[in-house]
Amino acid sequence: MSKITRIKGFADYFPPESEAFTFMENAARDVFSRYGYRELRTPVLEKTELFARSIGEETDVVKKEMYTFPDRKDRSLTLRPEATAGVMRSYIESGLATREPYSKLFTFGPMFRYERPQKGRMRQFHQINAECLGLTEPAVDAEVVAMLWQFLSSIRIPNLSLEINTLGCRECRPAYNEALKAYLDSVPEDGWCEDCLRRKSTNPLRVLDCKVPGCKALVDDAPALVDSVCEECSDHFGQVLAHLDAIEIPYTVNKRLVRGLDYYNRTTFEVTSGEIGSQSAVAGGGRYDGLIRDLGGPDQPGIGFACGMERLLLLLPEEEAPRPDAYLAILDEAGMARGFLILQAMRARGVIAEMSPTPKSVKAMMRQANRLRSRFCLLMGPDEIARDVVQVKNLDSGDQNDFSVTSESDLDALADFLR
Repeated sequence: MSKITRIKGFADYFPPESEAFTFMENAARDVFSRYGYRELRTPVLEKTELFARSIGEETDVVKKEMYTFPDRKDRSLTLRPEATAGVMRSYIESGLATREPYSKLFTFGPMFRYERPQKGRMRQFHQINAECLGLTEPAVDAEVVAMLWQFLSSIRIPNLSLEINTLGCRECRPAYNEALKAYLDSVPEDGWCEDCLRRKSTNPLRVLDCKVPGCKALVDDAPALVDSVCEECSDHFGQVLAHLDAIEIPYTVNKRLVRGLDYYNRTTFEVTSGEIGSQSAVAGGGRYDGLIRDLGGPDQPGIGFACGMERLLLLLPEEEAPRPDAYLAILDEAGMARGFLILQAMRARGVIAEMSPTPKSVKAMMRQANRLRSRFCLLMGPDEIARDVVQVKNLDSGDQNDFSVTSESDLDALADFLR
């Protein structure tokens, strides 16, 4: 019988990678909580309409990349390709907007897109997302960027750069789209890639986001959105930059920076690292003030970001795996029951401890303790059991001591020594 293998573009993560994911999640919880954010968990499966309405039916994500299928009642369902739409659906459905003046939420979890797997990009990938809903002030935009910057710095992602732009609003964007479309139509069609030929008519802003070198060169002379926005959007963007200057976060205004999803407006940003080549973006986001209303909710503004955890994994500094505190070596069958009780007592007191499930020789036990890189080896043979003690050997220094394990206070003292 042939073995069953994992699906292409999906990964199994064992230590140390799985531990790195936990490290990133815990760091995010720590940093985000200081800014008043709370954790939300949403389903990985949603109605397809949610993403068609929020992301945009003409985006590459909806047209080519979503895992969409009918269920047994012929309802169209989709594995979430991004987190924001699901957070908005949850926010609207729960009535959260009526219970608090603004909401700060963050999520972790897997996302799904059908695209060519490559280093740092999988068909099932994981994101850390943060969303601030109900606030429009420029200081909020700067605060969201600052929180992202602090999180990435806290996990020691190297060589970070922040690029920022404004996408205007629903009032000033249409005129820019027409000017951009006129420019794109003036360029001979044989210069564009296949995707940009389609985007020119369906979603011209996305042409600016194309990574094909030939297309990037063709938009060098295209009109810049930041030069075409209305006075209100220009003032908003100027204040965002002033706040970033005040808190000394370095940035570059990138007039060609856009987001791949239709719901973004005004402030948009991307953080890159110079350590992972051409696919350098590790996080990005922006403002989406009309999205909640478009999905049937109240007219509430929002801003947020997403971090790709697989990308971050490529950049995390290598950490040595944590060492167990103790390895308990039982030398005969008679001591197994007593050893098991001591092992559980140590674990209950915060000691990271292991033991062999069967008695072995001293030599074999010491070899296993060293293989696990344990700091101490606890030996219990017939003599130690008779005296109700354990022999504790420091595997770094070679020092040995006997510890009584008769009472609860004895166990406390042993645990304090091992930790």
